[in-house]
Amino acid sequence: MNVSARWSMAGLVLLAAGAQAAEPVKVGSKIDTEGSLLGNIILQVLDSHGVKTVNKVQLGTTPVVRGAITAGELDIYPEYTGNGAFFFKDEKDAAWKNARQGYEKVKKLDAEKNHLVWLTPAPANNTWTIAVRKDLAEKNKLTSLDDLSAYLKKGGEFKLAASAEFIERSDALPAFEKAYGFKLEQPQLLSLAGGDTAVTIKAAAQQTSGVNAAMAYGTDGPVAALGLQTLSDPKGVQPIYAPTPVVRESVLKAYPQMGEWLKPVFASLDEKTLQQLNASIAVEGLDAKKVAADYLKQKGFVK
Repeated sequence: MNVSARWSMAGLVLLAAGAQAAEPVKVGSKIDTEGSLLGNIILQVLDSHGVKTVNKVQLGTTPVVRGAITAGELDIYPEYTGNGAFFFKDEKDAAWKNARQGYEKVKKLDAEKNHLVWLTPAPANNTWTIAVRKDLAEKNKLTSLDDLSAYLKKGGEFKLAASAEFIERSDALPAFEKAYGFKLEQPQLLSLAGGDTAVTIKAAAQQTSGVNAAMAYGTDGPVAALGLQTLSDPKGVQPIYAPTPVVRESVLKAYPQMGEWLKPVFASLDEKTLQQLNASIAVEGLDAKKVAADYLKQKGFVK
């Protein structure tokens, strides 16, 4: 090979390496309100550091988004630590009910099995819960799932709006039913498409099809704003669900500072903060992109 040929080959190699380094990062999220908020936060933080991104925010339900990242169709998305129990069919381990242990466990398992890296988690706990209309709660003194169980056993009127995922997943409604000794029959359930609690909470607030209760999350903004209250889980049925950015190992190697960029942002997202941000979207009707941008600027995370 002559000298000029060698130089042109070297140039091609450099060009290829440059193209690979500049490969846009595919940012995704789940379809619900908080998924949209957190997905936009990740997207905007990466954009602010000059990373080229592809917006795949609100891609779908948990199985859809999880399938996309393990298949390499997504590069980073916000996930919840407690879902590790479900992903790795390990619901019985008490570690999931401890914030630190659950995080360390899912981080280790996902790295070993899927080459996925869990970055810094938020201090919030977005655990699954059931919220009831305040009028129902006050009239029947419902503050916990124990109270709900007693109310149901007395034949109390009850209809729950929830996603198919919440109704069917062994660690969601079936886990509550088993622990508290109640069983909701088909007429007591309204299954709504997707996993957006803004929709289930609205159904309860408006009493759609006789609904007076809703699947909700610990960080949901609309619960109190729309006249509902969450029921406590004294038996600790649910794992801790701390929102955490999850990124493919190869992408983190290409952008090694990504973890440091996102760390202070997620560390600032406690339960109250997420409730307020989620309420801005779900109750006030603001665009998730704008809510994310305003928060990042206000806190000085982006200029």
